[in-house]
Amino acid sequence: MKFVSSAGGALPSSIRSTRRTSRDPRRGVRRGGLAGLWAAAVLGPVGAAAQTAAPAQAPTPIGGWQAGAVLDVSVGSRKLGLGLRDKGLALGHSDLTAYGPLGAHLQAQLTAVVHSHERKVETELEDAWVQSRTLPAGLQVRAGRFASQLGYLNELHPHTDDFVERPLLYRGFLGDHWIDDGLRVNWTAPTDLYLRLGVEVFRGRGLVDGQSSGRPGAAVLSAKTGGDIGASHSWQAGLAMVHNRRQAADEHEHEEGELEEEEHDAHEGHGHSHGAAYAGRRMWIADLAWKWAPGGNNSQQQVRVLYEYAQVRGADNEVGPRARHSGQYLSAVWRFDPSWEAGVRHDLLRVSVPHDDHAHTGRLRESALMLAWKPTHMQTLRLQVTQQRGRGELDERTRGVHLQYILNFGAHAAHTF
Repeated sequence: MKFVSSAGGALPSSIRSTRRTSRDPRRGVRRGGLAGLWAAAVLGPVGAAAQTAAPAQAPTPIGGWQAGAVLDVSVGSRKLGLGLRDKGLALGHSDLTAYGPLGAHLQAQLTAVVHSHERKVETELEDAWVQSRTLPAGLQVRAGRFASQLGYLNELHPHTDDFVERPLLYRGFLGDHWIDDGLRVNWTAPTDLYLRLGVEVFRGRGLVDGQSSGRPGAAVLSAKTGGDIGASHSWQAGLAMVHNRRQAADEHEHEEGELEEEEHDAHEGHGHSHGAAYAGRRMWIADLAWKWAPGGNNSQQQVRVLYEYAQVRGADNEVGPRARHSGQYLSAVWRFDPSWEAGVRHDLLRVSVPHDDHAHTGRLRESALMLAWKPTHMQTLRLQVTQQRGRGELDERTRGVHLQYILNFGAHAAHTF
């Protein structure tokens, strides 16, 4: 199986061996100092590493196209509130991916996803984008269908997660994994401290439950920064704002009674919605990640700590500023052996559901414990116990046990920090 960079090209073994952390693309670049970081901004992680090794060479296309597949299956004792996985045997986020260069200046990716929902197998096109590789001044442009880069988890494929289900704030505010049709422009600063600023424009189809539109309906502004502390510690922080024009448009396009009925169905929390169950005109999301590995070698031992907080405002015009939602979670995962990981996560979701001229509140807490066995890089067997306690509009009392198996075939694009 080939490892590939987040830019979509194959990473040569000579470069892989110099990287201290396999999932942090900045580490392999920062060794080249300021020049290496500038190359990362212009060429991406693979091009930067090549330029650091041989600065006199012009960028060339990276190999040919590659393909890979992921199988994700699970068995659960029951379905969780706002969860995607059905009770019993369920097919999770399984995909087939092809990616590679389009000449010397572009790269592309196609990803088809298969999963089960309410005992039915569904398919969708998750990725279909073209991205620049050689723009100057640290710029990068992507167009097509792709996942927004807000938050920490959204840009990652769900089968790379440390837990069976995504946190509550993703399941409630982003329909689990917000993928949309749009345009992205990123700028990476030529500095020792990693800094990336981005703007995205989307249709917004995943931010309003069950609606579709051809006009631009959502915009995202995001910032990421991060660095190393000595040889064993690394960190990353992010902040993003989503302006959801679709929420305001739908409030005018639907009659009040019909809209209230749709919201009530979505807010029950007993099934997967293909859009956000709790939408609003504006959302803020902040994330902070810290990782520790002795000497930077995460293959033997590692600790990963992640915290995210999100707030959705403007849930309903009639209710006013009180109609807002918030969500947060804290997770910690410890790789105590090359093949074994244990983790814990605690989630809290607060919602304000409009009813006539006032709002009803709800709160849902979720705690999860997991143990994962990873005999190879291509396989994961995960056991997770999850407990939910809610009140008000989110009156859940659930305890579930899930056994998940993930198998990777062929090549698959590496992910960011």
